Amino acid sequence: MARYATRLSFSILSLFSFSVIFAQKEVKFVQKPNEQKIDVMIGGKLFTSYLYTNTIDKPVLYPLQTASGVTVTRGFPLNPRPNERTDHPHHIGMWFNYGDVNGLDFWNNSYAIKPEEKPKYGSIRHKKVLKAEGGKNKGSLVVQADWVDHTGKVLLKETSTFIFSGDERSRSIERTSTLTAQKEKVTFKDNKEGMLGIRVSRELEIPSDKPEIFTDANGIPTKVAALNNEGVTGTFLTSEGKTGNDVWGTRGKWCMMYGKKNGEPVSITIIDHPANPGYPTYWHARGYGLFAANTLGQEALSGGKEKLNFSLGAGKSVTFKYKVIISNGVTPTKEELDKASVTFSRLIQMK
Repeated sequence: MARYATRLSFSILSLFSFSVIFAQKEVKFVQKPNEQKIDVMIGGKLFTSYLYTNTIDKPVLYPLQTASGVTVTRGFPLNPRPNERTDHPHHIGMWFNYGDVNGLDFWNNSYAIKPEEKPKYGSIRHKKVLKAEGGKNKGSLVVQADWVDHTGKVLLKETSTFIFSGDERSRSIERTSTLTAQKEKVTFKDNKEGMLGIRVSRELEIPSDKPEIFTDANGIPTKVAALNNEGVTGTFLTSEGKTGNDVWGTRGKWCMMYGKKNGEPVSITIIDHPANPGYPTYWHARGYGLFAANTLGQEALSGGKEKLNFSLGAGKSVTFKYKVIISNGVTPTKEELDKASVTFSRLIQMK
């Protein structure tokens, strides 16, 4: 077992370096309660920050950066950058929520929602940090949050553990989130908008020369304008071999969005876990830069061919596990990501 565990600890992070093993970097947390954030430092460099400000309707990880310092998430709306899209203001960094929880929309809530419409939306409110422990090879951050309606009534309590690690060529996040229903049954009606989402930088979008309109689950349209495609190089690849815009509404154990930024190959991979309800996940992945794993939205994403409508009885819990790998310098192959998926499944199950 010791030999097996050691092999696992090296294989995940050396997977994208053509058999070159890079030493893992030290992880440190810098808590800044006055700014309502926790900086995650890997090898002395900022990787991301856990933001729980009152102006955002859910905690997020923002920004996400490669080991070489390239930012792979969109700046808007927190820190707009030139030539990027300004649609969907609820797409901030990396987040975890859902579009229909007892009829409330947690996914689309943002400052853009009119006050009279707020009762239709839910928010996730950070409550406390349970643990922020750095280390030579990895760091563990454990937080609690409440899923609430507009009056503050708690539908779900969330406990999330983030395991951060990295080396010379990669950064990784293992997120394990447990949701516990409170005094009443909680239903997650099949909805296309969920669950683990990332909004990528302009350079990683799929090139497009026409404007499009996307409608959310409430029927509210958002126009995505056509922009100059200079420097836009992104595309998708899934475990099932789907690519580009064909990824949306398909299942897969993992999905990678990759391209070049500042002349360097960069990629983001989300890996689903077999213990998650609805595995393998559907991908709510759009060419304009939305990249999300949605294990619960089966009817909406399958065109009505499947149905789940997952629910929790009062006091019952469910746990979701995901791994996110951000690499630079080398684009992972399908074979390498297949191995990473297997490794993630086994590693989490051993804990």
